[in-house]
Amino acid sequence: MSDTVRRRNAGAVLRSLRVDGPASRAELSGRTGLAKATVGAIVGDLEDAGAVRELEQVRSGDRGRPGLRLTLAGGRPVGIGFEANVEYVAAVVVDLSGQVRHRVTRPVLDVRDIEGTLADIADGVADTVRVAGQTPVGATAAVPGLITEDDRTIAWTPNLRLAGTGVAERIDAAFGWTDRVRVNNDADCAAVAELHHGAGRGSRHLLYLTGTVGIGAGLVEGGRLVRGARGFAGEVGHLPIGEPGARCGCGRTGCWEASVGLHAMLAAVGLPELATPEETARVVAERAQAAPAVRAAVERIGARLGQGLAIVTGILDPSVIVLGGYFEPLGDLVLAPARDVLAATLAAPVQQVPDLRLGALGTEAAALGAAERSLTALFDGLVDLG
Repeated sequence: MSDTVRRRNAGAVLRSLRVDGPASRAELSGRTGLAKATVGAIVGDLEDAGAVRELEQVRSGDRGRPGLRLTLAGGRPVGIGFEANVEYVAAVVVDLSGQVRHRVTRPVLDVRDIEGTLADIADGVADTVRVAGQTPVGATAAVPGLITEDDRTIAWTPNLRLAGTGVAERIDAAFGWTDRVRVNNDADCAAVAELHHGAGRGSRHLLYLTGTVGIGAGLVEGGRLVRGARGFAGEVGHLPIGEPGARCGCGRTGCWEASVGLHAMLAAVGLPELATPEETARVVAERAQAAPAVRAAVERIGARLGQGLAIVTGILDPSVIVLGGYFEPLGDLVLAPARDVLAATLAAPVQQVPDLRLGALGTEAAALGAAERSLTALFDGLVDLG
């Protein structure tokens, strides 16, 4: 059996266990279309690698010996995800079953040294993984901007001023790798996380909207990310649908994120920014309970959000929209007006109003999705277990 065929077959078995749950060897043969002998050989290799384990005995019929049910092991193989943002960097380690094995978030003290901060956290994660005896399948970094087709080169990040392959190279160095780290858009990664772990579970047509200094979108269609011709799909924050005179971090005026991003919200309520968007929004939500002016300002942000979502919905037609980042702690303060304006602004009466939901994963969503993206190549049979 060639290495390519072996990897593809192993990926099919692993994906079946992840998506469809535990199974006997005979059941895996039926699910994947692989011969029973092939499944047996693959399972043996995966057990040796700490990727699968025996769960229980099952009987497939009235006769014959019971089979051993297999499941993904919470063991050595892991995917690692990082996020670089204006206010914080984060890292998440996930095993093949999707269980989080390690997480860390650190405030950014100097945005001019974002690569250095990310390198420090990567060094710490690499040490943690080594001590735990885990085997990284790969690592992915999520950043708020446009990434070229090589999934490694940053083309444009207006709020961080990152460019090139520096982020990937710094993380590669932490693990002793060469050209293994991938870089993806943060909204795309967060959409994957909410799809598998959060508010988007069970959705087939999902739009995830980030809520930090920047506003971006990740689109899932039929359970898979839609990235566009060059991987740039979802850059909705710089659509000219905001307040005409509002200045954006990209240097232009009228961008949507200049009206509904974190800094726009703080300017509207007159409160300072704290360590993370989530912490900041919690304080704003508390203040809004006692201060009608703060509440009214947040509700106006929600209405502007709904206006933009109506435009995006008219183009993309999602069934579910998940609001992440700083929108989550604000809850109905922003969700209710956004939902009302969205429903009232859709152009045609036959259009279905998407199910508007708050995200469930907080500031670690993009890092968690990046970790899941790191495992994708393994499930697709493109790489080995380590």
